Amino acid sequence: MNHIHGTWEPRPATRWEDGFLSGNGHHGALVFGDPNDERVVVTHHALIRPNGGESARPPRLAAQLPLLQDELLAGELKAAETFTDGRDLQWVQPFHPAFQVRLRRPAGDDPRGYRRSVDFATGVVEAECEGRRSRVFVSRADDVIVQHITGGDLDIALDPRLPGAPADLAVGDGAVLTPEGALLTLRVRYPGSETAYTGLTLVAVSGGRTAVTPPGVRVTGARSVLLLTHVLRHTGELDTAPHARTLHDLLAEAEATATEPPVDPTAPPAPDPYTALLARHTPLHRTAYERVTLDLAADPAERALPGSELLTRPDSPALLERLFAAGRYHLLSASGLNPPRLTGLWTGDWDTAWSGAFTNDANVNLQTASAAAAALPEVTAALASLIDRQLDDWAENARTVFGCRGVVAPAHTDGESGLSYHFSREYPLHLWTAGADWLLKPLVDHDETEGTRSPRTAYALGQVALFYEDFLTRVDPEGNLVVVPSYSPENRPANASWGAINAAMDLSAARHALLTAAEYHPGTPEADRRRALAERLPPHRINADGALAEWAWPGLDDTYDHRHLSHLYGVWPLDEINPYDTPELAAAAHRALELRGAENDSAHGHLHHALVAARLRDGERVAHALGQVLKGDFFHASLMSAHYPHLDVYNADAAHTLPAVIIESLVQSTPDRLVLLPALPAAYPNGRLLGVRTRFGAELDLTWSPHEATAVIRPTRTHRVELRTSSGARPLDLVAGEDHVLALGTW
Repeated sequence: MNHIHGTWEPRPATRWEDGFLSGNGHHGALVFGDPNDERVVVTHHALIRPNGGESARPPRLAAQLPLLQDELLAGELKAAETFTDGRDLQWVQPFHPAFQVRLRRPAGDDPRGYRRSVDFATGVVEAECEGRRSRVFVSRADDVIVQHITGGDLDIALDPRLPGAPADLAVGDGAVLTPEGALLTLRVRYPGSETAYTGLTLVAVSGGRTAVTPPGVRVTGARSVLLLTHVLRHTGELDTAPHARTLHDLLAEAEATATEPPVDPTAPPAPDPYTALLARHTPLHRTAYERVTLDLAADPAERALPGSELLTRPDSPALLERLFAAGRYHLLSASGLNPPRLTGLWTGDWDTAWSGAFTNDANVNLQTASAAAAALPEVTAALASLIDRQLDDWAENARTVFGCRGVVAPAHTDGESGLSYHFSREYPLHLWTAGADWLLKPLVDHDETEGTRSPRTAYALGQVALFYEDFLTRVDPEGNLVVVPSYSPENRPANASWGAINAAMDLSAARHALLTAAEYHPGTPEADRRRALAERLPPHRINADGALAEWAWPGLDDTYDHRHLSHLYGVWPLDEINPYDTPELAAAAHRALELRGAENDSAHGHLHHALVAARLRDGERVAHALGQVLKGDFFHASLMSAHYPHLDVYNADAAHTLPAVIIESLVQSTPDRLVLLPALPAAYPNGRLLGVRTRFGAELDLTWSPHEATAVIRPTRTHRVELRTSSGARPLDLVAGEDHVLALGTW
């Protein structure tokens, strides 16, 4: 195993949080790796438990909006607290695991020579010891969980008993013998609901005997056992026959491939069914994973350490290499039907924090931040799919809450409903209007990288702009448009309530949405109208501390100690505020970053801080923010992360955001600018970042040492960009298809 592109442990996982992960963006597998009592927790993006959220609607408040606007503009700073229909906080439907595939062996001696590992390049999780071997991957080609076991007799069952599972789940299981071995089924219906999910596992036995031993089967004397598992969520009864046939047909196809005689008699034997299935999956996964790599010239001895030991060395370049690789692997594996949830695609517990939802006011956006630059269009496609399925709901939010055309994204979604119903007095998330722009930003970045303009993205941007055309009707005494009500997630002014006026994020989002929609619809009356509207938005405000104010409305005081950095949205992910075009605002943004506290030490807050610091060319602040995470015990042995220090609350924010922080520290781009080594932490003086994509349509390899750096640029478009290094700025003319080598003596 390449020690950068995988991780390993000398012991099985005893906590599900430490289980190694595999996934294809639909199904997920969480593997403990115990040779005597193996547990593989099966998950699926579609598994959410009904809790009332499935029928919840946004509050009908549009008729009350003009009065609220009048009151806020008149100085009634708590007026928004009554802008509600009186409901209690309703969480979205919570994400949960399906069941565990349980494989027990007869009691025996402790196995010798144990090792479990995960290969990031293939997605294969392996556990091996003397005489026994288990391999698991989730197929991108066939959308099944594939499990191959050798060594010893086995009892196999689908076990729904997982932590936090409701006691009144209606569970039915079945096991029938088949020519291959057996078919196991598990049907689970939610309490008080017709919604259910069903798992099917085809057990294919090579040699030996299979007997039904409810609730599963016993396999004795087999050379190997192959399991194919698939999960479906449904309403009412499910006819499992066609789905079972699909698994049978898949196995038969793999067996046919495995038993075809080689054309060349000197060729090696054909692969077994497991290897045939892996061969169908691997190119789809490996190609995506290997597009971008990071090498920090780490000590080979440290690279060879198990992940749990490497985590005790937070200053080691080997740790950052492995976390970068693991972050891209987990991000890719969690993206398909949806982008990653708060827990990615995995959980071993039904009691997922914050419903295991998609939290759109920071977390989804941070986790998908590297999609374009880290060459993972699969992640962007997953995000685009979620948005596309929910646009009609977003339109209902705009109509019902604000009385406007266009769309407004919710702050929370379970992946099924896009309606805005999760809010309370302290978290008036139904007032937040910037979400659609933030969620669409990775799609715009992708289009810039590819040199295209997706019609779906163009349509969605047009709908966001349409909302602002209807919503931005109030003006201040100077004639500027006013965003009212306005909300800065999840903060409030020190001297006012949560619903306020002219949050910096709302101003940046409205301006960006209007201008970007105009760019996607050039030469139209709508484009001219939207540019004119954007020009009427007020400028950002610099407060008495010299910091970019979180609310541009005069008299609203900042609350500095908070995990979110919503007011710096113009710095990252937008390009509105930067050290080159807007140096005064960039200095004020940097001052705001200096004054910002960490509040409750959330991992996403630290890495959001690092992303903004990188855009402001502050490598020391990037290093400090990274250090807070690397030294704060935020990573499990699985290299999946926690939300709080000391492994508190399983959460994918740090794991999936870290690659973006590293890339932003080394390479930044816009459609017209390339910035090299803007914020390299001093702890990493040597390295190579290969395959990163730029928003002006080029692939880039960067190599650096303490004294020089070299960038190899492979453009797909002929274009002039501005090159920025520590030495200054100069134009750079790129020609499509011609490699350009930049040797930087100083940087």
